[in-house]
Amino acid sequence: MSLVRHFTATGFVVQSGHTLLHWHPKVRAWLPPGGHVADGEDPVQAVLREVLEETGLAVEVVSTGVDARFDYPRQVAPPLTILIEDIDDPVTGLHQHIDMIYVCRPLAQGAPAAAGWLWVSRADLEAATPVSPPAGAPPAPTPAPPPEDVRVLAMHAFAVEDRAARLAERQP
Repeated sequence: MSLVRHFTATGFVVQSGHTLLHWHPKVRAWLPPGGHVADGEDPVQAVLREVLEETGLAVEVVSTGVDARFDYPRQVAPPLTILIEDIDDPVTGLHQHIDMIYVCRPLAQGAPAAAGWLWVSRADLEAATPVSPPAGAPPAPTPAPPPEDVRVLAMHAFAVEDRAARLAERQP
């Protein structure tokens, strides 16, 4: 018997040396925004929708791949990486997520409109500093650092955004 798999998209939203995380009570970990790719969506549409729905922030995907520059077929921005995550959901049971990880940046500076989101600094992620939920957020049992995969991928997201910022500075 093969495992059921769902396609998901996750967005590491980076801004000014920080990334956006929230305490996920079901998973019991600090995670970036993301969720299932809906019928009829491509992964980029899904990550943009999920980030907006979960945080209230409109974002754009930061390119991590080749722009082939042709008119047809339409190219979808490639993710930073793709993870296969084992999910043991009490309702739907054991399944897997094929999770396309994107780097995103807000279209405007500002705080997330939704409660419970926290801008976590690059330094705190590098040091695996325990994080406490912001006021008004669902409580975490104790302050906890984000999981290793979140910390490692956040470092890659910062590097992608740094490169994109340097390239933008060089544009006339």
